[in-house]
Amino acid sequence: MDQKDQPDHPARVQISPDGVMTGRTGRYTKHLGDMDGVYRDAEAYRAALAGRGPDELVYQVDSQDYGAHEGALTIGTSTLLPGRYGQEFAVTRGHLHRIANRAELYHCLSGHGVMLLETLDGQTEAVELTPGVAVNVPGDWIHRSVNVGDQPFVTLFTYATDAGQDYELIARAGGMKTLIVDDGAGGWKAVPNPDHRGYTESR
Repeated sequence: MDQKDQPDHPARVQISPDGVMTGRTGRYTKHLGDMDGVYRDAEAYRAALAGRGPDELVYQVDSQDYGAHEGALTIGTSTLLPGRYGQEFAVTRGHLHRIANRAELYHCLSGHGVMLLETLDGQTEAVELTPGVAVNVPGDWIHRSVNVGDQPFVTLFTYATDAGQDYELIARAGGMKTLIVDDGAGGWKAVPNPDHRGYTESR
């Protein structure tokens, strides 16, 4: 039997409510300097960058997988730190899977957030997540995490490893169709993004 045909072996991981994952096989981080163009309020972003520096951590993703072969599953944690950029809350870059019909599950471990979801033809959903609440994101839905609280927003996620991610789709469209912003009363609301050019034109 070739090495590539060897079966995967069960992996034990330990996941804490603060997102720390023991047994991970990967980690990536995004810092403030990596988020240029993500927030519509570019002036507020530049002010944050000048005041806090490009190396400030925005979010961190820990993961465990066996490689991107058919049938493999990736599990992991996403930890999105709180922050404000004008009226906008801290967000992840967001993505659509490169194999677009791949689904993904997000389960909130701690914090308070929103999963912002959109389709290429313009449907939008905003699912509020608090500890114990999960969202099963179907295939063909673009998704982005938003931290609407004042503590780290931590989710446990899982998806088919071969799904991949397209992180540039949102940028090509001028941002997501919807923004999650401060409602002025201690909460959040979804509002249209006037800069959004549509996803069909951006692909």
